[in-house]
Amino acid sequence: MNKGKLKITASIVGIGIILVGCNPLKKMVKNYPTVKYELSPNPLEMAGDSIEINISGKFPPNYFNKKVAVEVTPVLKYPAESDNQQTKEFKALKFRGESVDGDGSVVNYLKGGGFNFTDKIPFDKKMTYATVELKAKGSFKTKSQELTAVEIGNGVITTPFLVKGDDKPILAKDNFTKVVPRSFNGDINYLINSSVVRPRELRSDDVKALAEVIKNGADGSLVFKNVKVEAYASPDGELSKNEGLADNRAKTAADAIAKFFKKAKIDAANNAGFYNKIGKGEDWDGFKKLMEASDIKDKELIIRILQMYSDKNKREVEIKNLAKTYLEVADKILPQLRRATIVVNAEEPSKTDEQIKQLAASNPDSLTVEELMYAAALTDDINQKMSIYQSVSKVYPKDWRGPNNVGYCLMMNNKLNDAKAEFTKADGLGESGIVKNNLGVVNRLMGNRAKAKELYKSASGAGSEVAYNMGIVEIMDGKYSSAVANLSGSNSFNEALAQLLNGDLDGALKTVNNSNDKSSAEGYYLKAIIGARKKDATLLTSNLKNATNADPSLKAKAKTDVEFINYWSDSNFKAAVN
Repeated sequence: MNKGKLKITASIVGIGIILVGCNPLKKMVKNYPTVKYELSPNPLEMAGDSIEINISGKFPPNYFNKKVAVEVTPVLKYPAESDNQQTKEFKALKFRGESVDGDGSVVNYLKGGGFNFTDKIPFDKKMTYATVELKAKGSFKTKSQELTAVEIGNGVITTPFLVKGDDKPILAKDNFTKVVPRSFNGDINYLINSSVVRPRELRSDDVKALAEVIKNGADGSLVFKNVKVEAYASPDGELSKNEGLADNRAKTAADAIAKFFKKAKIDAANNAGFYNKIGKGEDWDGFKKLMEASDIKDKELIIRILQMYSDKNKREVEIKNLAKTYLEVADKILPQLRRATIVVNAEEPSKTDEQIKQLAASNPDSLTVEELMYAAALTDDINQKMSIYQSVSKVYPKDWRGPNNVGYCLMMNNKLNDAKAEFTKADGLGESGIVKNNLGVVNRLMGNRAKAKELYKSASGAGSEVAYNMGIVEIMDGKYSSAVANLSGSNSFNEALAQLLNGDLDGALKTVNNSNDKSSAEGYYLKAIIGARKKDATLLTSNLKNATNADPSLKAKAKTDVEFINYWSDSNFKAAVN
């Protein structure tokens, strides 16, 4: 035998034994339990269709060998206990010792080191009850070895799914009024220094028209409310006489109109205060307007006089000093100021509700758009409403409210595609925040939250419904503080849910107790979750019992709802769900 060759072989074998014996992975595997990991939040929470994982950890001193690299991969395993368990890996964390080249964070052997890690994966509804596990693999030169998997979390909270899809479309309103205010005007002119109503004035076109209105309105087509008479004197002569003259003109004009009411046998005209008689004195404002509109030669000079002097007597003296011009003013301007202006105020009653309903069904084009819109408000039957709004759309095709409200009715009947088509038609008839809101609701219900949010922004100012609808989208997007702001004041289940998700447990409890859902199955269930988060077992179990009594299907949900994971073995919890 060749002794030299035997010695070399023995040496190689010896070196191999030494290398195996010095593999630092074995020691790291043995001491792996000294590595600390913490998951936050724990349980995990679904938000905005995703699960975000935050892991902090610490390698102890004298643990991480300088020549070793370690790759740690968080894994979500779901369902937690199942023969058909699935896994979803997060991004891997890579670490390396001080003597290792390549990717990863360097960990000092003597000091150890801490780390923080964040990643996100899409949420799948099957992930509701899951475990979070860290699998790790160490590498030393060409060798690698699995480290013991570590379970660091249980379950995924899916409470945002409780959001109510009670999106609020907006029905455009009518502008119908039960009565239509009507006013009828006429003037009676007077001779200088006279308050006598001349017969010729009662035969003027405007006064004859007033008399005809009063006569015809006596059949009930008009309800007369009052008569207002304002009388004036021209600004010539003594001021005190002119003021008294204006008062007398107001009285004689009212007396003349009163005869028309008496002849028509309208009792309302006998009521105290029916005639409001006001003497306005000298009409300098009217004088100025007539001068500005005239072609009198010195009108600019006269207007400057009015601006220069506030004293009425001084004005008259200065104007009269323009002797030739004053004669023209006295002839063309002043007679128009010696007058009483009469306003007869009345109300025109609308058709009765019964008349409007009948015409909406039989002859819709005989109604105004406001009457047709009002007709729809007279019925609670959604299909009757839609039929009337379709008439609005046909008879008044340029009014966006017709197709908007047809779309609203279609949405109430869950015909989303047809509703969207009508809203799109309404949108083309004019800019309306109401239509934008309704298009947003349709898009949200059809699964396009991004488009819905864009439309809600365009609808800002159309009503409180817009902010509420935006709040629903923001809960779904995981933007809880914004959702709280938009839902604020609605005293709704969704506002309470947003407050809970945003960490305001006391506010959420107060809101749900002030909402219409305070005694509903959903409301009780939300209060049970608040109790779990507040670690208030009594609040939890009492409300969970009420919830499951109102809706027995919630028993199965609560048994796997990770919100209650710390109470699953509690006897009171079990009593509430069994």
